[in-house]
Amino acid sequence: MNHELRVVAASLGLAALCGCVQSTEPTASAAPAAASAAPAAAPDPRVFDTWVPGPCSPNGQAQGQCPPGEKLRVRLVPVAEGLTNPRHVAFLPNGDFLVAELANRVRVVRGGKLAAQPLAGWPPAGIEASSLQAVAVHPQFATNGSVYLYYVKSNAEGATTLALARARLEGDALVDAREIFEADGWIRGGPIAGRAAFGPDGNIYLTFNDHDPNNAIADPTIRIFAQHLDRDVGKVMRVRDDGSIPADNPFVGKADANGQVFTYGHRNATDFAWHPATGELWATEIGPMGGDEINILTAGSNYGWPLVSLGRLYTKGQVSEQHWYREGMEMPFLHWTPSISPNSLVWYTGDKIPQWQGNLFVGALNGQMLQRIAFDQPAPQSERRDALFLSEGRRWRHVVQSPDGYLYAATERRTLGTPPDPNDATSGVIYRIEPAN
Repeated sequence: MNHELRVVAASLGLAALCGCVQSTEPTASAAPAAASAAPAAAPDPRVFDTWVPGPCSPNGQAQGQCPPGEKLRVRLVPVAEGLTNPRHVAFLPNGDFLVAELANRVRVVRGGKLAAQPLAGWPPAGIEASSLQAVAVHPQFATNGSVYLYYVKSNAEGATTLALARARLEGDALVDAREIFEADGWIRGGPIAGRAAFGPDGNIYLTFNDHDPNNAIADPTIRIFAQHLDRDVGKVMRVRDDGSIPADNPFVGKADANGQVFTYGHRNATDFAWHPATGELWATEIGPMGGDEINILTAGSNYGWPLVSLGRLYTKGQVSEQHWYREGMEMPFLHWTPSISPNSLVWYTGDKIPQWQGNLFVGALNGQMLQRIAFDQPAPQSERRDALFLSEGRRWRHVVQSPDGYLYAATERRTLGTPPDPNDATSGVIYRIEPAN
């Protein structure tokens, strides 16, 4: 199923993308000031002006036949600070939440306060986890207490892969943790990353990047495994909550194919969001130089990497001699060139900011923004895109909707240059986004 190709220009140098600016107005109305009154208080630094349904111009004003937007003020509220490389947030039914830190720690926020110590029991003896990628809470957590951890493991030869463990949350500890699934991705490769999420069908969806040592070289020896069904790198996988393989996975029983594979041909799929009306599975994917994508995933489909990409290798060369389109390979629904590194995806269905209901939110890493996309808008622009919170200079690792209808975001800083800024290590902040009108 090929979808209309929609191009999203995402260069941070283009101010026309940013419909969100830091507010210069006070956040609460005040009585008229007397001539001798003290100067007005400084504006709240975490209150931002944006416009709905979405800007047709940088400041939300009329442009051509596009009517002016309605101003909406929102506030970033820090909920947990001082985190080390937060990667993923998972809510518990009571509104508390878990945070996966890259350095193999699971933090917990209870009653709006970050616990001083990570949860005990992770990683347990017998699980050689070298970094933690994601944490997921079972849909029936209230009755089974199950928590899932997706992590990198390594061997004596220096090869790495991804694996999934299940544990039970009891108080301030994860107990009875055991590995239930190991991806078939043992390679002495390059960067390794993945994400785990429960789908509405009760199964767990897992990403595994292409594990390529360096897209700066033309040699495709490693990244071509994304096209091989007997390897899990460059794939989206689907497993049951006990780590077994669902019988209706598309490649079950097929020769030279791994039954856990759900879709293939991915460079670095980063997050999932199920459409609230259609149930379609949407996924973000980070490309090389340009060619970041949102794809609508269908079981068994091939998304092209490394044969088809709208981006270039870091050599500045094309990924293949026929890089634009190939029969039998899906084109992205949306793409960004230049790159913004989309790392998170969520449909907003809450009631705390009703003007955003039905909008899609994309958290960007090198784009350093939360991008809001509003579809099916009035003419002349049916899609409106709003680059939020650029002035914060943060990488938006994960954005998720809480049970009570707020958006929460795991963010961090990464300063360019050598040596690295030592403050970056503990720059992680979880924000709640609230209306500020």
